[in-house]
Amino acid sequence: MSRMSRIAHSVKRRTAKRRAALALTAGATAVVTALATGGAAQAAGTYSLLVFPTQTHTAVYDFINTATKSIDVTIYELRDTTAVTDLVNKQKAGVKVRVILDNAHTSVNGSAYSTLKAAGAGVVYSSTAFVYTHQKTLTVDGAKSLILTGNLDSTYYANDRDYGVFDSDAADVAAIEAVFNADYAKTTITPADGDNLVWSPTDSQNRLLALINGAQHSLDVEQLEFGDTALVNAIVAAQKRGVAVRVVGMDPSSYQTQFKSVVTAGGKVVTYSSTSGLYVHAKAIVADNGYSTAKVFAGSENFSDNSLNHNRELGLIISDSTVLGGVESTFATDFAGGTVFTG
Repeated sequence: MSRMSRIAHSVKRRTAKRRAALALTAGATAVVTALATGGAAQAAGTYSLLVFPTQTHTAVYDFINTATKSIDVTIYELRDTTAVTDLVNKQKAGVKVRVILDNAHTSVNGSAYSTLKAAGAGVVYSSTAFVYTHQKTLTVDGAKSLILTGNLDSTYYANDRDYGVFDSDAADVAAIEAVFNADYAKTTITPADGDNLVWSPTDSQNRLLALINGAQHSLDVEQLEFGDTALVNAIVAAQKRGVAVRVVGMDPSSYQTQFKSVVTAGGKVVTYSSTSGLYVHAKAIVADNGYSTAKVFAGSENFSDNSLNHNRELGLIISDSTVLGGVESTFATDFAGGTVFTG
């Protein structure tokens, strides 16, 4: 997200209307029930899903508190006193805590930086080699990572639609740790994708294009920003070749041309405004839901040139049925509750 667009979004998000209580629809309630009956977010398995604001951030705090050796955090915005306190307590208990905060947002991250520094944690501002370090990842004990679409900023928890995926795939976690070590030291690295990872600025545009171009039946896209020409054109082309395209987006005035191109091709678009209850901060794609070719993407990458080609970002593409089903169910609820865009 560009600096100006981020500021514009922040101003909008702080309006009184923006802070109105979120009314959960029946579909969202069903997601809550499914997650609750399905056990803890970190149930046995390589991947598991968090859905915000349907769930609280308790699972994130619990994850931090499982650490016995180390916690490595790369985060665009850290303004959550519970998370910061948990990190401080882990540092004091002998866990090695290291944190990378985005250097362009010292006004947001300054309090967390000072608190962590005073506690003896390793904390640095990110390299200026990237426009933004927009990645949102926590790795505990070098064994499991949590890849988030949203920040650890409690200012926005009540209304933001976001996802988190726990990933204990060994190749993924090793790659995440290798990049963390380089970014923490501000040294150059070409990230490895492990088994599932999608990195910016290395390969995210190509990986996401391959996902979109590979869709054969359906394509559901939930995105805060919808401005990258290559990805939007690929979505339009998918609709034209017979793939059923649906998009959930934000602020139709900002992306009117792009949304119109999808609708003109026959796709369906719904949007939310920053003054309504739900704020679509998520970055997710579900391709071919219900088919053997089904895959889901979730991560920090927006559909923007900065996000794909100039920021440090991280997401993943997997076919795990539980994660895919949870994202698709939530998408369906959000699609049903949005305002239809007609162009």
